[in-house]
Amino acid sequence: MRYKVLIVICAVFVICTSAFAQSAKAVRVLTVETGSDAKVWLDSIYRGTTDESGRLVIKPVSAGRHRIRILAFGFKEVDRPVTARQTSLRAPLKKTFDRAEIAYQNAEKSLSEDKYRSIDLYREALRLSPRYLQAHIGLVRAYADTNDPVAAFAAIKKARRFKPVFPEISAIEGRVHKSEGDIDKAIASFERAIREARGFQPEAHTGLALIMKSEAEGAGARGEIEEEKLYYEDAAKSFEKAIDQLSATEPVVYLLLGQVYEKMKAKEKAIAVYRRFLRDMPEHEERSAVESFIEQLQKEEEI
Repeated sequence: MRYKVLIVICAVFVICTSAFAQSAKAVRVLTVETGSDAKVWLDSIYRGTTDESGRLVIKPVSAGRHRIRILAFGFKEVDRPVTARQTSLRAPLKKTFDRAEIAYQNAEKSLSEDKYRSIDLYREALRLSPRYLQAHIGLVRAYADTNDPVAAFAAIKKARRFKPVFPEISAIEGRVHKSEGDIDKAIASFERAIREARGFQPEAHTGLALIMKSEAEGAGARGEIEEEKLYYEDAAKSFEKAIDQLSATEPVVYLLLGQVYEKMKAKEKAIAVYRRFLRDMPEHEERSAVESFIEQLQKEEEI
């Protein structure tokens, strides 16, 4: 009997140890060493800018392989894979003399001050290098941000000539359709983006979630209780996927999901999302507000 108990204990220990090891491997830190003031994306998600020493610590980084992109003004862009076991990456920068790349970088630099100048510079980059995919993305996004749907759709069509399967472009197309009030086409574009990206497209998941949330609110205002419930459920699913893929980079998505669960009267799920926000965003300025959300929901549960 003692031997059977010992065997069971050992089996449980092995299973728990294995589960712990897998959990430890599931999330990792990636230290990037490159030039100073360089912008860094991981799997097309912006993760921050390097410090004066050229260092950036990215966390969390999910298990598996990734792709990193590094942009420093005046230097050649870095675009390379990150292996499943890699925890550090060194990327020395080289000066660029490519006119298309310089035009693109100047467009990126101008975005915060003058989007119309950025549009001209993106177009110049594409004139010099028609297959410059990042310039296509930048141009379409700039047209969307300046509320120019006609130009955006024309740029989308041109971008797809060079890359027919283009999830980033499809996601922006969804945004443009949504801004035009064409919800069916917006949904179709967001779903296309997700298919093209084989599921990993947080911008499209967020876009779908926002549409479903809006539809739920409309159904609720009309008194269509069952429709409201179904739309909120769909919104929650899409927000959950977006959060999982965004790696703690977009705090507002957590808050939107929490609101959806509150509307669904799913207080425990709302509390869990807000606690996840506090864990993933320990220094966020909204921390005290989110803590108050949790306290209020817990009080309501006690009533």
